[in-house]
Amino acid sequence: MDIDRKRDFIGWDIENWFKAIPYWEKRVSLEEGDKKCLELGASNGGLSLWMARYNNEVICSDLTKPGREALNIHAKYDCSKNIRYEAVDATNIPYKEQFDIVAFKSIVGGIAGFYRDNSYKYKTLHEMYEALKPGGKLLFAENLKGTGFHILLRKYFGTKDWNYLRLDEIKSVFADFKQVSYTTVGFFGCLGRNEKQRNFLGKIDTLIEKIMPKSFHYIVIGVAEK
Repeated sequence: MDIDRKRDFIGWDIENWFKAIPYWEKRVSLEEGDKKCLELGASNGGLSLWMARYNNEVICSDLTKPGREALNIHAKYDCSKNIRYEAVDATNIPYKEQFDIVAFKSIVGGIAGFYRDNSYKYKTLHEMYEALKPGGKLLFAENLKGTGFHILLRKYFGTKDWNYLRLDEIKSVFADFKQVSYTTVGFFGCLGRNEKQRNFLGKIDTLIEKIMPKSFHYIVIGVAEK
């Protein structure tokens, strides 16, 4: 897949975060075009684009309704007819057992950090669970706490107020779900100061991440089934 399309799906730090797409596609079939889907924290609507291009029915949502950037990206791929836009608070989702798929990228740590309350990780995941139909699947890609090195750099250069998900929390945070599978990726990629640097460092991550402990990684990618 060309780099522009990857960017439209994922947004930033493409080399590492794009690994979510093939991981999900091996575990969830979207090609039939009969799924009802919700993207949370959509921003530019990349995951909505990915789901809608298979003719699935998608709600593209953020805390405020996604704006012109999302509309433009979806129109570029002629997917707008399959997408509608809503303001949805991930901590209070106004749907129950409505979706075959709920998807998000990098929102849980921001929510828990904003409220300064670790319980919002659990609350947010429970709301997603409730929004899914029985047998529905949650597709997630989320920032991990990573190493002390990552924590230090985020303190001075990044999202220091986030409450990052820890590996040892995954079992409890996803406890509502029948089963959860996940992988972890990335070590150097987030250190880049621009996208060119992040992609170069992400290629190094691809070469070395399998020999690193999972606790060294800063991204978790997974699928949770209701």
